[in-house]
Amino acid sequence: MIKMIITLKRLEGMTHKEFTDYQRNIHRPLLESIPEARRYIRRFVVSYPIPAPKYPEPSYDSVVEAWFDSMEDLNALYFSDNFLNIVDPDHKNFIDLSSFGRIIAEEEVVIE
Repeated sequence: MIKMIITLKRLEGMTHKEFTDYQRNIHRPLLESIPEARRYIRRFVVSYPIPAPKYPEPSYDSVVEAWFDSMEDLNALYFSDNFLNIVDPDHKNFIDLSSFGRIIAEEEVVIE
């Protein structure tokens, strides 16, 4: 199983609430609208920071995790015409692309 982890920071001038509302209500439906998302994604999770006293402020406004059966499936989604023409152009509307982080990984379960 292949996992993509993406760290996202909101555009300057956008509140955290505006960012999460946009990601949930505008951007997410774009992803869900393309057939490749249902075909290739095995699991998709978005995490948002919560207040955590005694811990530093978070560096990101959300972390996205997406699981795929293979690198071929990951590439089939992210390099599809639908993703490139429908989903990807929307990123600039709510994400600070200069702070975008991504890792492609294989999970190693330590405690289950």
